[in-house]
Amino acid sequence: MKKLIILTVALFASGVMFGQFHIGPQIGFTSSKLTTNQNDIKTSFKSNFVFGAFARIGEKLYVQPEINWLTQGGIWKDKVTNEEVEMTYKTIQIPVSVGYKLIDMKVVNVRVFGGVAANIATDKKMKINDITQPLKDADWSNMVWQYQVGAGVDVLMFALDVKYMGGLNNLYKGDVQYDGKTLSTKSNLFMVTLGWKIF
Repeated sequence: MKKLIILTVALFASGVMFGQFHIGPQIGFTSSKLTTNQNDIKTSFKSNFVFGAFARIGEKLYVQPEINWLTQGGIWKDKVTNEEVEMTYKTIQIPVSVGYKLIDMKVVNVRVFGGVAANIATDKKMKINDITQPLKDADWSNMVWQYQVGAGVDVLMFALDVKYMGGLNNLYKGDVQYDGKTLSTKSNLFMVTLGWKIF
C-alpha cells in the first residue's frame, strides 16, 4: 500500500514537471457483487454512487491515478432457507491504470486502459432480517484488492470512463463452512464515471 502511494505521488510530480498533466473531479455509478465459492448462495448486485478525483499523466500513452469514495458489497440469498443478507463495504479506493489512446484528436479521443486498485475499508456491515450489525475485523479483511480493465471517451474537457473491477483477494478470513468448503468471497463491480478536466 505504501509503495502504491509513493508511486502515485511520484507520477503526479513527474506530470507537473513535464507539462503533460490533467486533473479534475469525477462522479459516477457502481454496481457491485460479492461472489462466493458456495453453490447454495445466490449473489446479486448492489448499486451505489461514487465520487472522487483523477489525474492523467502523459499523452497518447498515459498513467491515471485516482482517489474515489464508494460503497461496495452485494446481496446474498440462501437457496435453501431463502434468508437474505445484504453486505456493505464503504471504501476509499486508490486505482492506478495505464492507458492508450486509440483515437487521439484535438476535440475527441477514445482510450483503453487497465491497472490495479487498492480499497481501504472505512465501514463494514451486514444486514439480516432488517437488523444491521458490523463485520468483525478478525473475520473480514480491511483491504480490497482489484484489477481493472476499461475504455473511455474524452470530449473537450469531459472524460467518460466505463470499467470492470475484479476481486483479487478473499475478503472473508473466518472459518464458516458450507458443504465442507470454507466460505470465500471476492468483490467485483462495474463502474461508470464522468470526469471534468479542470486543466
